[in-house]
Amino acid sequence: MKLIIMGPPGVGKGTQSHGIVQDTGVVHISTGDILRMAIRSGSELGLSIQDVMNAGDLIPDDLMMEVMKERLSHDDVQEGYLLDGFPRTPAQAMSFVKILDEIGQSVDRVLVMRAPADEIVRRLAGRITCRACNEVMNLVGFGRVTPTFCPFCGNDKDEERGKDALYQRADDTEATIRHRLEVFRKKTLPAAWILEERYPLFEIDGLGTTAEVAQRIKSVL
Repeated sequence: MKLIIMGPPGVGKGTQSHGIVQDTGVVHISTGDILRMAIRSGSELGLSIQDVMNAGDLIPDDLMMEVMKERLSHDDVQEGYLLDGFPRTPAQAMSFVKILDEIGQSVDRVLVMRAPADEIVRRLAGRITCRACNEVMNLVGFGRVTPTFCPFCGNDKDEERGKDALYQRADDTEATIRHRLEVFRKKTLPAAWILEERYPLFEIDGLGTTAEVAQRIKSVL
């Protein structure tokens, strides 16, 4: 099964992607993970990517296509995959369709998650990330307690960088979040409609509990 999941930042793509992978056994391909690996490398390319992401803008299409072509050539994805966060622009969507046509493949389902902007701002403005293991969590889940160490890996420091493990990403401020939502509406949604011309597309309501959203997704897979 070859799947694509799309949606604005903070809508729950990552959480639902993990569930889909567990249920179907497909390989999870997250462009975010690929790009974060480049940033952690400290290369000139990684620094350029970091500047773009911190501003809330999109990575240039030619770079993203280069990254995705390389990833899709690996043996582990030949039996199925879930693309998370790609394509993000109409140009990427058209290039991706062309690549699939060339190799004689297609996409079984395109899932587009949605949620109100105010709800997404509420979720992301309280989000923190662990430098040590890259897990993401929300301060809302900790009640009145502000955590000093990561509940996933147990670290309170990123020894490699000499910094606190937990931090708020520069692109998780309210102003940047709203900018990212506007970028999604103007640039990424049109990519979904291009995919819809070739592959089955389903809109998924992202409000509710994780289990409720997961059930909506299962009903269309």
